[in-house]
Amino acid sequence: MCPHCRAFITTSDRVCPYCKEAVAPRRVERTPGPILGGMIPHAGYNTVIILLINTGLYLATSLYSMNGGRGGFIDADIQTLFAFGGKLGPAISAGQWWRLVTAGFLHGGLLHILMNSWVLFDLGAQVEEVYGGARMLVIYFVSSVAGFCVSWLWRPDVVSVGASAALFGLVGAMIAIGTRYKTSLAGAVRGVYMRYLIYLLLFSLLPGIDMAAHIGGLAGGFGVAYLAGTPHYEGLERERIWRIAAAVAILITIYSFLRWYLWFAAASQ
Repeated sequence: MCPHCRAFITTSDRVCPYCKEAVAPRRVERTPGPILGGMIPHAGYNTVIILLINTGLYLATSLYSMNGGRGGFIDADIQTLFAFGGKLGPAISAGQWWRLVTAGFLHGGLLHILMNSWVLFDLGAQVEEVYGGARMLVIYFVSSVAGFCVSWLWRPDVVSVGASAALFGLVGAMIAIGTRYKTSLAGAVRGVYMRYLIYLLLFSLLPGIDMAAHIGGLAGGFGVAYLAGTPHYEGLERERIWRIAAAVAILITIYSFLRWYLWFAAASQ
């Protein structure tokens, strides 16, 4: 409906054909599409793509570990996780910076990937719905890299992998809503995810959990989300900037895996 003459117009109209007044562009679409014909209605596209990548890499590491006789499908060995791009301080210091990216897509065991996938399936779709696909990708990427940067500085001698750094970043993104927007609804969202965060931090105290990566991911996700805000109208410069930032994050991820492949091929000879 035209806000000036109240006539019915189409969503593609930028100028009302009746009163000739300019009409604001439509808001950015943030509702995630249905998966499997609506059987999984709330899953976001980006979330599903990340889940598929994580699952594919887990199958690859499991097969590699079993063929080498070092591990199995339930748990991958440390040598395999390092070979597939796990975070290790000395290797990163030697120039293998791409491990800060690739480590976030690897998992050390079946329980590890099942738990992270379960959280990502719900949480990723929620962040994607609130922030839009472009912002969600940037938040996820920065959170993961920031988490492994902190882990590199805090625990450089430990091989670390997993999507949990990015998951903490997604929680931080939802908390950022209640910090940036002073409304009762935003405050309620912040309260829910603050409780969520407490449960996750308590879980992070268990042996073998990389608390450093979680804290780094939380800080990275909160910072990016607070800066980004929620989507506005299509065509605005800030929306183009976030789409470009998402594309850059994707390109860096692809380049990181290309660098890993070249290193892996050379090391296997």
